[in-house]
Amino acid sequence: MNAPSPQDAAPSQPSAHELWKITLGELDEKMGVKILEESVERVVATMPVEGNRQSFGLLHGGASLAVGEAVGSWAAVIHASTLGKTAVGVDVSATHHRSAREGQITITATPIHLGGTLTTHEVLITNEAGQRLCTLRITNLLMKRKG
Repeated sequence: MNAPSPQDAAPSQPSAHELWKITLGELDEKMGVKILEESVERVVATMPVEGNRQSFGLLHGGASLAVGEAVGSWAAVIHASTLGKTAVGVDVSATHHRSAREGQITITATPIHLGGTLTTHEVLITNEAGQRLCTLRITNLLMKRKG
């Protein structure tokens, strides 16, 4: 019996060496996230402060965590896709350094460790002046893809 050809593979499942492409989730869309760059080495996104503020008019810390975790996880899944795997978050922590009231933030994830079982990424959130607003560290477990 012949093995299935690559054309028979489901379009949503990349081959072992095809990089996964980021797809925004519902929360990402509601928060106004835009992807600027996506690779194993770096994932960069932006998000407006407007619409993501807490009751005192400042960028919500939860919004920073949500977008930071998303960008860090996307970076892990891109790496995992090169191994024919996917990634799930197991730990995230953040330090808030300063706040923002307006403008746009930039979220950049870079790898600290890219293993076959675990990845760890640093995620920096900066304002338009390049000042660090928040630093996240996220660890993801790499697992076999289902289906």
